Amino acid sequence: MHTIFPKPKRVLLKLSWEAMKWNYEYGFNGEFIHRLAQKVKNLAQQWIQIVIVVWGGNIYRWAQSTELGIARVEGDHIGMLATVMNGIALTNVLKQVGQPSVALTAVEMPRMLEFFSTHRANEALEDGKVVISVGGTGNPFFTTDTCAVQRALELHCDILVKGTQVDGIYNKDPKKHEDAFKFDQMTPEKALELGVRIMDQAAIALALDNDLPLFVCKIDDIDNICAETIVGTYVSKSAENVVHQPSSQ
Repeated sequence: MHTIFPKPKRVLLKLSWEAMKWNYEYGFNGEFIHRLAQKVKNLAQQWIQIVIVVWGGNIYRWAQSTELGIARVEGDHIGMLATVMNGIALTNVLKQVGQPSVALTAVEMPRMLEFFSTHRANEALEDGKVVISVGGTGNPFFTTDTCAVQRALELHCDILVKGTQVDGIYNKDPKKHEDAFKFDQMTPEKALELGVRIMDQAAIALALDNDLPLFVCKIDDIDNICAETIVGTYVSKSAENVVHQPSSQ
């Protein structure tokens, strides 16, 4: 089944740590990030304005804070700095492929990056630049999932697209379970009921409360989100809880 929604004018693209390291254990997979940058450029060439929120888990994860005995606040600060590093890298690679971009940070560091504001972000988007939001919300105890939804709402994005290593939302990990089945469409209420791990539940609830639709697809498909043949999972109040039927392929 194809998942189709109206062509968006403005998209928030949420990239997890897998998007930065891909099949590497740690750090950056340069070849993949260049391919990702080209896909972002392809999407921008469809007259779609793009905001990107990246996680920092390819550089630093919460588990490391626990191992080191670092308190939650300081651990979150380190995580914010990791997203800044990812944002600087991705901005540079986007410019290498010919896509204008700017990284805006929620943590003030004027000698390195511009400070995030809705005015500056809107200005850059209207100027044809991809905006990369880094530093989370600037506050501890907020995940990058929550930050992504917040930025999407602040900047009036039509949809939040999450690029992952699988082609949508399954009832269980398809890499571990052969009998896993995929949802083509799902309501946020159903996502919360099942506790699916597309985003944390606070982020899903925030999207639900503000009628922000979500789309989950493979990272390799992000530049085809408007194509009729795209396969992913659409999460919206208007969606139905439709399960993918293998026999229909």
